[in-house]
Amino acid sequence: MSLREINRSGEMEVFAQVVDRGGFSAAARSLRMTPSAVSKLVARLEHRLGARLINRSTRRFQLTPEGTLFYERSVRILADLGEAERGVAANETPSGRLRINANVPFGVHFLLPSLPKFLERYPDITVDLTLIDTTVDLIAERTDVAIRTGRLKSSSLLARKLGETRRVIVGAPSYFTRHGMPKSPAELERHNRLGLGFVRSVDVWPLVRNGKRIDLPVAGNAQVSNGEALRQLVLNGLGLARLARYEVAADIKAGRLIPVLESCNPGDTDPLHAVFLGQGGYLPARVRAFLDYLVETVRLAE
Repeated sequence: MSLREINRSGEMEVFAQVVDRGGFSAAARSLRMTPSAVSKLVARLEHRLGARLINRSTRRFQLTPEGTLFYERSVRILADLGEAERGVAANETPSGRLRINANVPFGVHFLLPSLPKFLERYPDITVDLTLIDTTVDLIAERTDVAIRTGRLKSSSLLARKLGETRRVIVGAPSYFTRHGMPKSPAELERHNRLGLGFVRSVDVWPLVRNGKRIDLPVAGNAQVSNGEALRQLVLNGLGLARLARYEVAADIKAGRLIPVLESCNPGDTDPLHAVFLGQGGYLPARVRAFLDYLVETVRLAE
C-alpha cells in the first residue's frame, strides 16, 4: 500500500477514540463503525508501525509505552489539523487553546500580570498555563510555547529571544541585622547561601576576586523547587540567594532586599527565550499572536 492510500489522520482519530472511550466497542459506537472494523484498523496500524500499541484481552485494555507515545502525538496532530482548518476558515483569527509552560519567576512577574490584557486582545484564545522551573518536552507535554532561561542547547525547536538579565546576590535587611553584611567573597563563605533543588540548577555562584573568577558552592540549610519560592525565603530573612535581576528589581527598589558584593559580580547574563515547535513552517495563529505579544511587552531588568 502506498503512502497516498493510507489515511493517517483517520487512523489516528480511530486510535484516539479507542483510547478515549476505553475500548473498541465504545469507540465503534462513537464513530458509527463496527467493533470488528475498528479492531482491524488498529491491527493494521500496529502492523504498519511494527509495534504493538495496545495489550488487550477479554477483560483488560492497556496501552503499551509505544501506544501511549503514539496516542499523545496523535492527539496533538489532530488538534493542530483542526486548528489549521479553523484558522484558514476564519482567515487565521487567533483562537483555540494555547498551552504555555514557563519558569515560576517569569510566570509570576510577567505572565500572570500581563495575561488579562493578552486575553482581552484575543478573546477567542483560551490559555492553559503551567509554571515549573524544570525543562519540559514540548511534544510529550503538548506545549505550544515554553519560556526558557539560559543558553539554549541545539535542538529542533524554534526560538525567539525576549531579552537578557544579569544575576545579583541579595538578602533581606532582617538577615543582615542578625548576621552582618559580607564585604568580600571570603566573608560570604560564612553566610547561609540558599539554592534550588532540581538537577539542572546551578550549584555555584560565580564571583570575581583579585581579578580572577572563582566559583563559590551553594551551601545553605534549605533548597526549594523554584526561583519564586527561593525569593520568598530570602524576603523572610532565612539567607542569601543569587537571583535574576528582573525577579528582585521591585524588591530592591522598595528596600525589601539589598544587593551585596556587586563589585565582585562577574556581570554574566542569562538570555530568556520563548521556544516552540514549527514543523513544516506552519505556526498556529494563536502561537504567533502570543510570541508577538511577548516580544512587545517583556522588558527585563538588567
